[in-house]
Amino acid sequence: MRVAIVKYNAGNNRSVLNALERLGISATVTDEPEFLQNADKVIFPGVGEASSAMNYLKQNKLDDTIRSLTQPVLGICLGMQLLCERSEENETQCLGIVPGHVRRFANTKLKVPHMGWNTISEFNSSLFDGVTNDSYVYFVHGFYVERSSEAVATTNYGTTFAAAMNHRNFYAVQFHPEKSGSVGEQILKNFLDLQE
Repeated sequence: MRVAIVKYNAGNNRSVLNALERLGISATVTDEPEFLQNADKVIFPGVGEASSAMNYLKQNKLDDTIRSLTQPVLGICLGMQLLCERSEENETQCLGIVPGHVRRFANTKLKVPHMGWNTISEFNSSLFDGVTNDSYVYFVHGFYVERSSEAVATTNYGTTFAAAMNHRNFYAVQFHPEKSGSVGEQILKNFLDLQE
């Protein structure tokens, strides 16, 4: 299986590579459009700021490449947010692949960023096969994707938001499966097992 990890200026590629290696998968970190298009699975991770990440994707023509992908794609954290239409983080136009908007946490009583372990529930995807409702996963984010019909798991932190989404061949999680122990490992395995 050829697994590609999108290389851009907002990745947390090393921890994703390590998590895949624990599953016996050797992945390639690349910004080569042809390699991404020919991979069996593509992972689009991210830690960072939306507008600078989008600028990098556009400058390197990775925005059109990602939009063109037809195999299963998994966005992680910022990668999930960039798949959406728009982000309130510096009023950024995102890739527009998955319907939905990225909002700033508005509850001033909460510590932002939302950092640490929180539960996920309301599963509606084979991405969560073998995962128990209210399992804990690891989050680090200051913005969230609003809940919509594309949400296939939710989390509550002052408000209920999309912990995971699915639109056609694009899957995405707001949390970090590569840092979420056995639960995250199961979710990554489920993604790698997807047949589309």
